[in-house]
Amino acid sequence: MTSRELTGFLSLNEQRADDTGMRRRLSDMAWRIGFGAIGWPWLLASLSGGRKADKRALLDELNLPHDALPHLGSWKADVGFLRHIVREIARLRPANVVELGAGASSLIAARALQLHGGGRLTSFDQHGGFVDATRQWLADHRLDVDIRHAPLSHEIADWPGRWYALDNVPDQIDLLIIDGPPWSVHPLVRGAADSLFARLSPNGVVLLDDAARPGERLVARRWRQRWPHIDFRLMHDGTKGTLVGRRRDLTAPVANDNDAGRNWRHMSRAAGIAALIATGWIARGTLGEFPAPAQASNFLDEAAASRQAGLLRQAMASQLESVTLNPGEIQGSTGIVLPKLPAEWRITDVQLFPTADSPAIAISLTTARGEHLSFFADRAETPAGEKPMLARRANDVVAYWEAGDMAYALTGQTDARRVMQLAGEMTGGA
Repeated sequence: MTSRELTGFLSLNEQRADDTGMRRRLSDMAWRIGFGAIGWPWLLASLSGGRKADKRALLDELNLPHDALPHLGSWKADVGFLRHIVREIARLRPANVVELGAGASSLIAARALQLHGGGRLTSFDQHGGFVDATRQWLADHRLDVDIRHAPLSHEIADWPGRWYALDNVPDQIDLLIIDGPPWSVHPLVRGAADSLFARLSPNGVVLLDDAARPGERLVARRWRQRWPHIDFRLMHDGTKGTLVGRRRDLTAPVANDNDAGRNWRHMSRAAGIAALIATGWIARGTLGEFPAPAQASNFLDEAAASRQAGLLRQAMASQLESVTLNPGEIQGSTGIVLPKLPAEWRITDVQLFPTADSPAIAISLTTARGEHLSFFADRAETPAGEKPMLARRANDVVAYWEAGDMAYALTGQTDARRVMQLAGEMTGGA
């Protein structure tokens, strides 16, 4: 079987495919049961591979026949994740791409590499028969991939579950694609992929599939703590979410988390499950109730940059401001949902603002008191929720908050309490 065929509701039985003789711990089973109860909405979403029209458009972009991927969904990558792969390969022109978990993503990545620079794809999967069949499937499309059988026979000290027996991994990785092992090994098992982060090249990128699931959310939170020189953002442009990590600080030291790893291994996992259930995560049933998923530094930097750009534009006679705000058109074109602005505020400029992953919206405003503010909206994760938090950038005071998968920032040079008050007016009218 390959990703060309229709797969069932359950992932392949990795224990039968690569019997390592390792006993599964009861605590790991408790984690699977607990996260199965918590995460069933996201697991159900995994059955959707995205819209057929989007899949056809992606295959057309790669000049592949429409029957190249007849069945997406189940545990295969969705169109959103596949499009991220193509986008990053076209941008990076990577020499070395490493993939954990072969399948539909292997076909798409290999074809994108053919079109954009001809780099090398090294792919690992735990199922020997699947590896052989996938190798032949890719050869049928004249795609050359170094795809290897990597049984789940290893353990990574800082992470639970069984990990790939990786061999001859490239010393330098430009793009790391993480689509395995399956969550049924352990909900947090993909966290062990950070054992390869030290190999990331300058400006290297990490792509994690199924990133909206509870387990991957916890993994991402810990990655952000351990790898401060990699900027992680959760993107919601697919059915299952994609975590995009970009390495930025080449001089930062690699993670030194040995003590935390020991604590992680020795904590009571069963007690953790009980705590999740006791705090009502299942009852709440919303992603917003999970631990603060991201640091706000990137988002706040972009908000500050958009304010400076707006001020420069208003000071230049040759640059025209746009005072027309059409929230419906903005949402239809960018997916950005804008909150309702107070009626007495005056809009002086509305612009698209480019960010690393997608366009954001920057709006210049004047309040009834004549205060000049900048408002910034983007898809992003911050530690904030519906209640605004306060930050500073140079001489600017920034109030920022989240609503769903949208993040908002209101920036000005007035008193911090006043900025928070004005932000409160916006959140009350959202």
